[in-house]
Amino acid sequence: MLSSTSSSGIVSWTNKSASEFPGGVDDVADAVLDQRTWVAVVVHPNTTRLLQSAVLSMNSSYDGSTALTAYAVEARNENAFRILIRPVVEGTLNAVSLGIAKSFVKQVGSSYPQIIANLSTAAPQILAQPVGYTLNNLRPFDVPVASAMTYVGLIYVLVLAFFINFSAAAREMSGLETSLTTWSLIFLRLASSFVSYFMLAFFYSLLCLAFQVDFSRTLGRSGFVVFWMLNYVGMLAVGLSLEAMLTLLTARFVGFFVIFWIISNVSVCFMPLEVLPGIFRYGYAFPFYNVSGAVRTIIFGTKNQLGLQFGILLAWMGVSLITLPLFQWLFRRGAVAKAKAATHRAGEKDS
Repeated sequence: MLSSTSSSGIVSWTNKSASEFPGGVDDVADAVLDQRTWVAVVVHPNTTRLLQSAVLSMNSSYDGSTALTAYAVEARNENAFRILIRPVVEGTLNAVSLGIAKSFVKQVGSSYPQIIANLSTAAPQILAQPVGYTLNNLRPFDVPVASAMTYVGLIYVLVLAFFINFSAAAREMSGLETSLTTWSLIFLRLASSFVSYFMLAFFYSLLCLAFQVDFSRTLGRSGFVVFWMLNYVGMLAVGLSLEAMLTLLTARFVGFFVIFWIISNVSVCFMPLEVLPGIFRYGYAFPFYNVSGAVRTIIFGTKNQLGLQFGILLAWMGVSLITLPLFQWLFRRGAVAKAKAATHRAGEKDS
């Protein structure tokens, strides 16, 4: 099993006994689907006996690629599968297959010299590839447009949320910022965000549906609704954080936080965290990483961790529901103090 990868790009293989998988290859496949390992290579039972029998009977239908099977899940992370996993697995197993073929030809030549000439004519594949392999991609990344929903589209979600945040400019121009009480202003900010994100998430989900993405593959008819709610909660997680920081940093400096928020979220979505430096482990708790993982479950049927992923997004929303009122209260208290001080100074000048 390919159980882990390190930041140095070295792949670690672990030998497992067949007794650990009483259900046979099905248990091995389940272990890969359950994300207990990235890749598993199975040596099928009776491989040696079948090969010897094929030699003696000169079986022209013998297929060496059935000897080994490698199991992997491309949809878990298509970039890791294409850039790291598949090249390593194919390179390793091709080297193994070639090494076995060389030693096998020598063994047959010494053990069965009388049949090797006929064998090379009747069943040459036995000598050329006595042991091969098959790569079984359990969950292929077969919806190319899904790349937008697991990576680039997440940036659009954050940018849309940021535009909603700047409705604060309209509040200031209309005078609502000063005419409303603190708690009324807090309620207005939260209510406008919740309602706006709800509709934006719906239209964004419809846009994905327009590209003929099948959301019913894993969750049936409810797949689209779950995807919509995922986008809604994800937008609340990143958008309410921006709303809170807008109060703290003001419109002059919130742009710096937006850049940080985008980079810190997107950087943990392209490759698995296992191959990134340890500092990127924060990604497990960040919104984009969990939205990306949930999208893969909905569309491709990868390991279902929707409860955990929604929980993390709701936790981000909960933090913002605490910090936004707190920042708004502190900001309003400071503004009131400044107004009183200005009034006091004006009164002193008049006297």
